[in-house]
Amino acid sequence: MAKENYIISVGGMTCRSCSARVHETLSVIPGVIDVKVELEEKRAVISVDENGPCMEILSEAILEAGYTPNAPECSPEPGQTICQASGSQFSWRDGATWRQSAQNTKWCLIGCSIGDLGTIAYFQFVWTDSEWSTLAIMILAITNGLLTSIALETVILLKQLPFLSALRTAAGMSLISMIAMEAAMNITDVVLTGGAMLTWYAIIPMWIAGFLTPWPYNYWRLKKYGVSCH
Repeated sequence: MAKENYIISVGGMTCRSCSARVHETLSVIPGVIDVKVELEEKRAVISVDENGPCMEILSEAILEAGYTPNAPECSPEPGQTICQASGSQFSWRDGATWRQSAQNTKWCLIGCSIGDLGTIAYFQFVWTDSEWSTLAIMILAITNGLLTSIALETVILLKQLPFLSALRTAAGMSLISMIAMEAAMNITDVVLTGGAMLTWYAIIPMWIAGFLTPWPYNYWRLKKYGVSCH
Protein backbone atom coordinates (compact mmCIF):
# COMPACT_ATOMS: atom_id res chain seq x y z
CA MET A 1 0.00 0.00 0.00
CA ALA A 2 1.44 3.39 -1.02
CA LYS A 3 2.08 5.67 1.91
CA GLU A 4 2.72 9.37 2.31
CA ASN A 5 3.94 11.16 5.43
CA TYR A 6 3.15 14.63 6.68
CA ILE A 7 4.84 16.55 9.46
CA ILE A 8 2.80 19.33 11.06
CA SER A 9 4.00 21.45 13.95
CA VAL A 10 1.32 21.76 16.63
CA GLY A 11 1.17 24.87 18.78
CA GLY A 12 -0.48 24.85 22.20
CA MET A 13 0.48 21.35 23.36
CA THR A 14 1.72 21.61 26.93
CA CYS A 15 1.13 18.19 28.46
CA ARG A 16 0.64 14.52 27.67
CA SER A 17 -3.11 14.85 27.66
CA CYS A 18 -2.74 17.47 24.91
CA SER A 19 -0.66 15.16 22.76
CA ALA A 20 -3.09 12.32 23.44
CA ARG A 21 -5.98 14.47 22.26
CA VAL A 22 -4.17 15.40 19.05
CA HIS A 23 -3.29 11.74 18.50
CA GLU A 24 -6.89 10.62 18.97
CA THR A 25 -8.22 13.40 16.71
CA LEU A 26 -5.93 12.48 13.84
CA SER A 27 -6.18 8.72 14.24
CA VAL A 28 -9.92 8.58 13.54
CA ILE A 29 -9.67 10.35 10.16
CA PRO A 30 -10.29 7.85 7.33
CA GLY A 31 -7.12 7.06 5.42
CA VAL A 32 -4.75 7.77 8.30
CA ILE A 33 -2.45 4.78 8.86
CA ASP A 34 -0.30 5.92 11.76
CA VAL A 35 0.11 8.97 13.99
CA LYS A 36 3.07 9.93 16.16
CA VAL A 37 2.68 13.03 18.29
CA GLU A 38 5.95 14.34 19.70
CA LEU A 39 5.25 16.57 22.70
CA GLU A 40 8.77 17.92 23.13
CA GLU A 41 9.12 18.71 19.44
CA LYS A 42 5.53 19.99 19.37
CA ARG A 43 4.73 18.24 16.12
CA ALA A 44 2.72 15.40 14.66
CA VAL A 45 3.98 12.89 12.11
CA ILE A 46 1.06 11.45 10.17
CA SER A 47 1.18 8.56 7.71
CA VAL A 48 -1.70 8.28 5.26
CA ASP A 49 -2.54 5.83 2.50
CA GLU A 50 -2.70 6.74 -1.18
CA ASN A 51 -6.34 7.81 -0.85
CA GLY A 52 -5.83 9.44 2.53
CA PRO A 53 -6.50 13.02 3.65
CA CYS A 54 -4.43 15.96 2.45
CA MET A 55 -2.57 18.50 4.56
CA GLU A 56 -5.57 20.85 4.70
CA ILE A 57 -7.82 18.21 6.29
CA LEU A 58 -5.18 17.18 8.82
CA SER A 59 -4.54 20.81 9.76
CA GLU A 60 -8.26 21.49 10.07
CA ALA A 61 -8.64 18.52 12.43
CA ILE A 62 -5.82 19.81 14.65
CA LEU A 63 -7.41 23.26 14.69
CA GLU A 64 -10.79 21.84 15.65
CA ALA A 65 -9.11 19.98 18.52
CA GLY A 66 -8.06 23.34 19.95
CA TYR A 67 -4.43 23.55 18.78
CA THR A 68 -2.57 25.56 16.17
CA PRO A 69 -1.29 23.66 13.12
CA ASN A 70 1.57 24.97 11.04
CA ALA A 71 2.67 23.04 7.95
CA PRO A 72 6.40 22.91 7.19
CA GLU A 73 7.84 24.49 4.06
CA CYS A 74 9.02 21.11 2.81
CA SER A 75 7.41 17.70 2.47
CA PRO A 76 8.89 14.33 3.39
CA GLU A 77 9.67 11.97 0.56
CA PRO A 78 7.48 8.84 0.22
CA GLY A 79 8.44 6.36 2.91
CA GLN A 80 10.25 8.92 5.06
CA THR A 81 9.13 10.18 8.46
CA ILE A 82 11.37 13.25 8.65
CA CYS A 83 10.96 16.31 6.51
CA GLN A 84 14.14 16.92 4.59
CA ALA A 85 14.62 20.68 4.31
CA SER A 86 16.00 21.67 0.99
CA GLY A 87 17.96 24.61 2.37
CA SER A 88 16.85 26.73 -0.54
CA GLN A 89 14.55 29.71 -0.63
CA PHE A 90 11.07 29.80 -2.10
CA SER A 91 11.12 29.12 -5.83
CA TRP A 92 8.64 29.85 -8.60
CA ARG A 93 10.20 27.17 -10.82
CA ASP A 94 8.65 24.02 -9.38
CA GLY A 95 6.85 22.41 -12.31
CA ALA A 96 5.07 19.82 -10.17
CA THR A 97 3.65 22.53 -7.91
CA TRP A 98 2.52 24.56 -10.92
CA ARG A 99 0.67 21.51 -12.27
CA GLN A 100 -0.96 20.73 -8.92
CA SER A 101 -1.95 24.34 -8.33
CA ALA A 102 -3.41 24.43 -11.85
CA GLN A 103 -5.55 21.42 -10.93
CA ASN A 104 -6.72 23.18 -7.76
CA THR A 105 -7.49 26.36 -9.70
CA LYS A 106 -9.44 24.39 -12.30
CA TRP A 107 -11.80 22.93 -9.69
CA CYS A 108 -12.27 26.34 -8.13
CA LEU A 109 -13.08 27.78 -11.56
CA ILE A 110 -15.67 25.08 -12.19
CA GLY A 111 -17.33 25.73 -8.85
CA CYS A 112 -17.34 29.51 -9.25
CA SER A 113 -18.60 29.34 -12.84
CA ILE A 114 -21.68 27.35 -11.90
CA GLY A 115 -23.06 30.06 -9.65
CA ASP A 116 -21.60 33.07 -11.45
CA LEU A 117 -22.54 32.29 -15.04
CA GLY A 118 -25.82 30.74 -13.94
CA THR A 119 -26.83 33.98 -12.22
CA ILE A 120 -25.90 36.13 -15.23
CA ALA A 121 -27.77 33.75 -17.55
CA TYR A 122 -30.88 33.94 -15.35
CA PHE A 123 -31.05 37.72 -15.59
CA GLN A 124 -30.17 37.70 -19.29
CA PHE A 125 -32.59 35.00 -20.51
CA VAL A 126 -35.25 34.50 -17.80
CA TRP A 127 -35.80 37.61 -15.68
CA THR A 128 -35.17 40.02 -18.54
CA ASP A 129 -37.23 42.89 -17.08
CA SER A 130 -35.71 42.83 -13.60
CA GLU A 131 -34.35 46.38 -13.90
CA TRP A 132 -31.40 45.35 -11.70
CA SER A 133 -28.27 47.39 -12.31
CA THR A 134 -25.14 45.76 -13.74
CA LEU A 135 -23.37 46.24 -10.40
CA ALA A 136 -26.18 44.54 -8.46
CA ILE A 137 -26.21 41.56 -10.83
CA MET A 138 -22.42 41.26 -10.62
CA ILE A 139 -22.47 41.32 -6.82
CA LEU A 140 -25.12 38.59 -6.77
CA ALA A 141 -23.20 36.58 -9.40
CA ILE A 142 -19.99 36.79 -7.35
CA THR A 143 -21.81 35.77 -4.18
CA ASN A 144 -23.45 32.79 -5.86
CA GLY A 145 -20.14 31.82 -7.45
CA LEU A 146 -18.48 31.72 -4.04
CA LEU A 147 -21.33 29.62 -2.64
CA THR A 148 -21.28 27.07 -5.46
CA SER A 149 -17.49 26.81 -5.26
CA ILE A 150 -17.72 26.04 -1.54
CA ALA A 151 -20.50 23.55 -2.27
CA LEU A 152 -18.36 21.74 -4.85
CA GLU A 153 -15.38 21.67 -2.46
CA THR A 154 -17.68 20.19 0.20
CA VAL A 155 -18.84 17.43 -2.13
CA ILE A 156 -15.22 16.58 -2.99
CA LEU A 157 -14.23 16.48 0.70
CA LEU A 158 -17.15 14.23 1.65
CA LYS A 159 -14.99 11.31 0.52
CA GLN A 160 -12.76 11.97 3.53
CA LEU A 161 -14.80 13.91 6.10
CA PRO A 162 -18.33 13.98 7.56
CA PHE A 163 -20.56 16.69 6.17
CA LEU A 164 -20.09 19.42 8.78
CA SER A 165 -16.32 19.01 8.85
CA ALA A 166 -16.21 18.98 5.04
CA LEU A 167 -18.30 22.16 4.92
CA ARG A 168 -16.11 23.94 7.47
CA THR A 169 -12.95 22.91 5.65
CA ALA A 170 -14.33 24.04 2.28
CA ALA A 171 -15.42 27.38 3.71
CA GLY A 172 -12.03 27.80 5.33
CA MET A 173 -10.12 27.37 2.08
CA SER A 174 -8.70 30.49 0.54
CA LEU A 175 -11.41 33.06 -0.10
CA ILE A 176 -8.70 35.29 -1.55
CA SER A 177 -8.32 32.93 -4.50
CA MET A 178 -12.07 32.63 -5.10
CA ILE A 179 -12.74 36.37 -4.78
CA ALA A 180 -9.86 37.19 -7.14
CA MET A 181 -11.21 34.67 -9.62
CA GLU A 182 -14.75 36.05 -9.42
CA ALA A 183 -13.58 39.65 -9.77
CA ALA A 184 -11.46 38.81 -12.82
CA MET A 185 -14.30 36.98 -14.54
CA ASN A 186 -16.86 39.72 -13.98
CA ILE A 187 -14.55 42.60 -14.86
CA THR A 188 -13.70 40.80 -18.10
CA ASP A 189 -17.41 40.37 -18.84
CA VAL A 190 -18.14 44.08 -18.33
CA VAL A 191 -15.15 45.14 -20.42
CA LEU A 192 -16.14 42.89 -23.34
CA THR A 193 -19.92 43.24 -23.26
CA GLY A 194 -20.55 46.49 -21.44
CA GLY A 195 -22.74 44.79 -18.87
CA ALA A 196 -23.68 41.53 -17.17
CA MET A 197 -24.14 39.42 -20.29
CA LEU A 198 -23.00 36.08 -21.63
CA THR A 199 -21.85 36.02 -25.25
CA TRP A 200 -19.82 33.53 -27.26
CA TYR A 201 -16.86 35.92 -27.39
CA ALA A 202 -16.92 36.73 -23.64
CA ILE A 203 -17.21 33.37 -21.87
CA ILE A 204 -13.84 31.91 -22.86
CA PRO A 205 -11.92 35.12 -22.00
CA MET A 206 -13.79 35.17 -18.67
CA TRP A 207 -12.60 31.64 -17.93
CA ILE A 208 -9.04 32.46 -18.98
CA ALA A 209 -8.95 35.57 -16.77
CA GLY A 210 -10.60 33.69 -13.91
CA PHE A 211 -8.02 30.92 -14.14
CA LEU A 212 -4.86 32.99 -14.60
CA THR A 213 -5.58 35.63 -11.94
CA PRO A 214 -5.49 33.40 -8.80
CA TRP A 215 -3.13 30.74 -10.20
CA PRO A 216 0.13 32.32 -8.97
CA TYR A 217 -1.39 32.83 -5.53
CA ASN A 218 -2.53 29.21 -5.43
CA TYR A 219 0.99 28.13 -6.41
CA TRP A 220 2.48 30.24 -3.62
CA ARG A 221 0.00 28.91 -1.06
CA LEU A 222 0.60 25.30 -2.07
CA LYS A 223 4.37 25.69 -2.23
CA LYS A 224 4.72 27.51 1.07
CA TYR A 225 2.07 25.80 3.20
CA GLY A 226 1.27 22.55 1.40
CA VAL A 227 -2.43 23.44 1.36
CA SER A 228 -4.29 21.51 -1.31
CA CYS A 229 -7.16 19.05 -1.31
CA HIS A 230 -7.56 18.12 -4.98
